[in-house]
Amino acid sequence: MDFDLTEEQRLLKDSVDRLVADSYGDFEKRKHHQDNAQGYSPALWSQYAELGLLGLPFTEEQGGFGGGPVETMIVMEALGRGLALEPYLASVVLGGGFLRLGGSDAQREALIPALVEGSATLAFAQIERQSRNDLHDVATTARRTEAGWVLDGAKSLVLHGDSATHLIVSARTAGARGATATASPCSSCRRMRRASAAAAMPPRTGCARPRSCSRAPPCRPRPCWARKARARR
Repeated sequence: MDFDLTEEQRLLKDSVDRLVADSYGDFEKRKHHQDNAQGYSPALWSQYAELGLLGLPFTEEQGGFGGGPVETMIVMEALGRGLALEPYLASVVLGGGFLRLGGSDAQREALIPALVEGSATLAFAQIERQSRNDLHDVATTARRTEAGWVLDGAKSLVLHGDSATHLIVSARTAGARGATATASPCSSCRRMRRASAAAAMPPRTGCARPRSCSRAPPCRPRPCWARKARARR
């Protein structure tokens, strides 16, 4: 078996390693990023988007770049080495993975383009005080009303939940086994402790594609590390 990185993967590794080294080369830079209201650097998050890192695990049809586990591993290794503060694990790997594999078509269409361009971040609200390590122990409930879904319950230890624009919340919809998840806008999550929250998915208002393929996400240029690898083939 060949465990060597491909040329495209090596270019990705070089790009991410260089970015993290420049941004977190000494601890004072990290402290500076941490002083932002979000707890990380929004400017650096925008650079992640420009490099294509935020769209890495999503398919090209979804507006991403079709990366896999190896590409995600390369990015996470670099971020871990630099003790990076940005919510890549919470937003792209956990929240994005849940959205990619378990979200509805409407949820994916509404949120993935915003994730890829860096204007939206996700946090996965799963753990509850009584659940400990039992992922099936979910007491939060979701009730459908004429205005949308109403969530009633409390979640704890939500990674980057204080800065996320949307929460993916696990909740019971029918008895002991009817578990589901909903993506909720989180404009007031910093002030939420124990409360009910009602949220509706914001509709998508436009598309940059021609009318013949209006349901697909806008075309996006490939990041520099992908263009270089393709040019050398």
